[in-house]
Amino acid sequence: MGEVPSVNHKRVVRALERRDFKIVRQGKHITMTDGHHIVVIPRNNPIKRKTLLNILDGAGLTVEEFKELL
Repeated sequence: MGEVPSVNHKRVVRALERRDFKIVRQGKHITMTDGHHIVVIPRNNPIKRKTLLNILDGAGLTVEEFKELL
């Protein structure tokens, strides 16, 4: 597993949209789904690495797959 990049929440949202995730709710957090997975993204800049790992795990992505989507 590669090193987790430090990224802003907007880049995470764009990367997940490239994987066919859609925004279903927004507020202090952004909730996204692809129909099978549901992820909640905090509006933090940057997103903490542990939080990002949990988001990727919930989305069914590896760190390498996520880096390719950035």
